[in-house]
Amino acid sequence: MAIIFSEKQKKQQSLILVFITVAVLTGLVFYFGVFKKPKDESIIILVPPKNVVINFEILKNPLLSRLELFEEVIEFEGEIGRDNPFNPPKAEKP
Repeated sequence: MAIIFSEKQKKQQSLILVFITVAVLTGLVFYFGVFKKPKDESIIILVPPKNVVINFEILKNPLLSRLELFEEVIEFEGEIGRDNPFNPPKAEKP
């Protein structure tokens, strides 16, 4: 009988230890996560630049005159895809 009693006692002690550990962890989570006041975040005000000067003389550079325009985009002349592109494609029946 003493062996069974000591096994129950060891099991009970381990369960108490687990319960205390869970309670302490829960308390720490509540303390640091829920009840702790958030820190005051300081607001940083960005000062706009005093004066912006744009140099338009750059646009008169001869290298810019050598640039070519893009070709005109031709409209697509074909069948547009499925109504729902996420549905699997239907197999064609021969």
